Parts: sequence; C-alpha cells; structure tokens
Amino acid sequence: MHLSLEGRHALVCGASQGIGRATAVELAQLGARVSLLARSADTLEALAQSLPCQHGQQHDWRAVDMADTAALAEAATALVSAGPVHILVNNTGGPPGGSAHQADRAAYEAAFRQHVLAAQTLLQAVLPGMRAEGYGRLVNVISTSVKEPIPGLGVSNTIRAAMAGWAKTLAGELAADGITVNNVLPGYTRTARLDGLLAAKAAASGRPLEEIADELAASVPARRFGEASEVAAMVAFLCTPAAAYINGTSIPVDGGRTRALN
Repeated sequence: MHLSLEGRHALVCGASQGIGRATAVELAQLGARVSLLARSADTLEALAQSLPCQHGQQHDWRAVDMADTAALAEAATALVSAGPVHILVNNTGGPPGGSAHQADRAAYEAAFRQHVLAAQTLLQAVLPGMRAEGYGRLVNVISTSVKEPIPGLGVSNTIRAAMAGWAKTLAGELAADGITVNNVLPGYTRTARLDGLLAAKAAASGRPLEEIADELAASVPARRFGEASEVAAMVAFLCTPAAAYINGTSIPVDGGRTRALN
C-alpha cells in the first residue's frame, strides 16, 4: 500500500491542539513537510520543532485567525510562493452551542466566515500548485451532524452542512486534475471542544459532569469516546496516494454512533 508522503507539503489548520495537532503528527510521520496554522504562535513554534522529521522535512508554521479572511489570504499567498501545497486539511473549532431558531444573524455570519470562507480562501491559494503537480488532497474535518443534525448545535449543524455541500461540489469539479476532496466526521472525541460541550450540558442540567460524560459514552456502540489520533489516522490516509480513488465522501469516525446509512 502506497502511504508515503515524502516530497509532499501539507497545510494543517487548527494545528495547535486536538485533531489538528494529531493530524500534523501523522502526516509528518508519513514523510510530509507540514505547515501548521492556528492562532497561537508559541504553541505552533514548539510543535513545529517537535514534529517527526526522519525524512529530512523542515516544518513551519503561520499564526493567523481563520476568521480574519484578509490575514488568512495573505498568509496562504506567502506560503505557496515558496512552493506548492499538495495537501490541505481544513479544521477549525465549532460554533458555540444553542438552538438554530434562537441564534442571531451575527452567529451565522461569524461561523460562515470562519469555516466556509476560510476554506475557500485557502483553496484558491493552493489550487494552482495542486493542478500543476497533478496531486491534491483536500480533507475537511467537520462533524457527524452532516449525517444526523445534533440537538443543541443549531449554528454548527448549519455550517457543517454547508461545508459538506461545498466539498461535494468541489469533488466533481477537481477530480480530473488528480485532486480529491473528502470529509472526515469525528464523533465524540477527547478534545477541548468535547470538554466544553460536556461542561455546558452539566451546567444547564445541574447534573455532575462525570454523569453526563458517562451517558454520552454509553450512546456510542464502542462505549467510549474517540481519541484525536484515531480521527487523524483517517485524515492522513485520505491524503496518501493509496486513497486516490476515494473522492466526494463523508466518513464518520465515531465508534458506530451515526445510524444513517449514507
């Protein structure tokens, strides 16, 4: 199986923690040169220095807010000016919880900018290089809510579905150029995002946080939460040459929790 990413350059968003960080490690282990993108410069610098580099890669980083479209475009332009990006992993924090009908317009606008507009900005920067190289992998880390909307995450459900529609459209447009576009859908995964959701549920219900966590874990057939590294393994595989004929998919990594058939 051809899993080597030697000679490939990956841009990983939201790389300072959680699934983004784990993905950066996996891609580096497969031989990719990794550019890290998130808001925390100190964290990114330390991670870049600690990533595997047994294949001689030199990893780097860019500190930028995904919601700042102009700054993001500037950072992406500077990055590709030094050489093509072959792999783009779109990954950013989910919007706050709450009902869809009570969310104000600003919440939807902010989430759309942070997710869809940010992804489009990065795509347009890296696409010429991918086409010239005849190799491109776009992987969006979104949510199982694109299969089954999650109660209490109204804005997130809406924006994640928009990302899935964007990706499916691109998959048809770019496949002939050797570029695949896929989505990975994490279930309950041990990240800061899950910690925040659990804390919010506990506060709203007045129940102990441990009780809420046990209840959610029990709803998963695997009877546990996932690890960031388990999601990252799927992301990394989709970036490899072995996954060249996987395109336009949304793959849950959720221990079997999603009940939908498609």
